[in-house]
Amino acid sequence: MATASPSVFLLMVNGQVESAQFPEYDDLYCKYCFVYGQDWAPTAGLEEGISQITSKSQDMRQVLVWNFPIEVTFKSTNPYGWPQIVLSVYGPDVFGNDVVRGYGAVHVPFSPGRHKRTIPMFVPESTSKMQKFTSWFTGRRPEYTDPKVVAQGEGREVTRVRSQGFVTLLFNVVTKDMRKLGYDTGPLDTQGVSWPSPPQGFPQ
Repeated sequence: MATASPSVFLLMVNGQVESAQFPEYDDLYCKYCFVYGQDWAPTAGLEEGISQITSKSQDMRQVLVWNFPIEVTFKSTNPYGWPQIVLSVYGPDVFGNDVVRGYGAVHVPFSPGRHKRTIPMFVPESTSKMQKFTSWFTGRRPEYTDPKVVAQGEGREVTRVRSQGFVTLLFNVVTKDMRKLGYDTGPLDTQGVSWPSPPQGFPQ
């Protein structure tokens, strides 16, 4: 009996929100969520999560290490709306209130294999000195009501933002049936082939 050709493909992602660098801040935690197009549907794993609070390392690098796992599987009929992961980092201000320390987003890598991404983070800024003072005094910094807006272009151009910190993610990506549906995602590594790591210091 002939096997029916697949009508959907699968994207399996696991890895971790590895670490962050926010030189001015300490005792931070991270939230993540996935944003994807209407043809996509999660079939397994978690679409969002919240990490533990971590403190800076005591060495010169002053890195905040979370090693917080991510694992999710999506199915889709077309690549439009390829999933993005949105990160929000929070920590205490001088009054002990939790305030946002950075937002960032990146697409899940398109090709199968192991990928490392460093995401530049940003925070929304108050538009006037008066608003800046009020937000500092009340302990309420400007923040997005829905962090998913970070992954969408609409309305972003009217937001004033400032760069602040970096977050490093590690992805392991596996795709299934994309080639059968006519999409080329690069080398086939779903057969369990392990690809050599790039030399030390080589950009990934």
